[in-house]
Amino acid sequence: MYIHVPKNLKTPAPIVVAVHHCQGSATGYSGSTKYVSLSDQYGFIAIYPNSRSSGGCFDVSSQATLTHNGGGDSQTIVNMVKYAVDKHGGDPKRVFTVGTSSGAMMTNVLVAAYPDVFAAGSVYSGVPAGCFAVSGATASQDPPGWSNSCANGQNVKTAQQWGDLVRSYYPGYTGTRPRMQIFHGTSDSTLRYPNYAEQLKEWSNVFGLTTSTNKTNTPQSGYTQTIYGEGTTTTAQLVGYSASGVGHSVPQHESMDLAFFGITA
Repeated sequence: MYIHVPKNLKTPAPIVVAVHHCQGSATGYSGSTKYVSLSDQYGFIAIYPNSRSSGGCFDVSSQATLTHNGGGDSQTIVNMVKYAVDKHGGDPKRVFTVGTSSGAMMTNVLVAAYPDVFAAGSVYSGVPAGCFAVSGATASQDPPGWSNSCANGQNVKTAQQWGDLVRSYYPGYTGTRPRMQIFHGTSDSTLRYPNYAEQLKEWSNVFGLTTSTNKTNTPQSGYTQTIYGEGTTTTAQLVGYSASGVGHSVPQHESMDLAFFGITA
């Protein structure tokens, strides 16, 4: 784990958890993304978890990590957040998570299993929460469980089925659900493009949203923005970005993440 606490921190400060991809690391992801420098500029605490597996992938397959307070990598990351709140003056009401690939998969899991901890998530080239669940997978196995059917975009469910999965990870929870921003490339050959639609189905059901509006070439050429329900790119509960011709993974849009989280908006 790497925690970056900016100088002259004003507490309570927002927290951004940035979760790396497979074959990645906390230090590598902190160097390849701009959240550290943006942390100094805008005064938020940046947490970079480090995968315990030899391949650098996070466990999103075991029932433990998919269950609120069930253990696994998800609860380990939540414990990092609690540490930042207790030791560095983090704001427990303004905790956000962003991730790429394996980190995007974990971001979906974190907001699904710990809606009481996270206020919003931003996902780059991931899969729906629960899509990678593997029967018999354990939180301690190395490497973590792998689902070819999910990676290939073959795990297709109804919006209701996906939403029921999310709700099952924290039974009885009735509070506010984290807002979601989702990016995916149409040419992704690692976590294939159908996973984009499945993620949007999942979270639109969780939020109870049935209408959406598309806008082409937004925020840049070749991207199509979809806003579900009411609101703008910085206030809506669910916003998607389909990146035409982009493979795995969609480049990071850090300024959009911080605006969506309300840190800079």
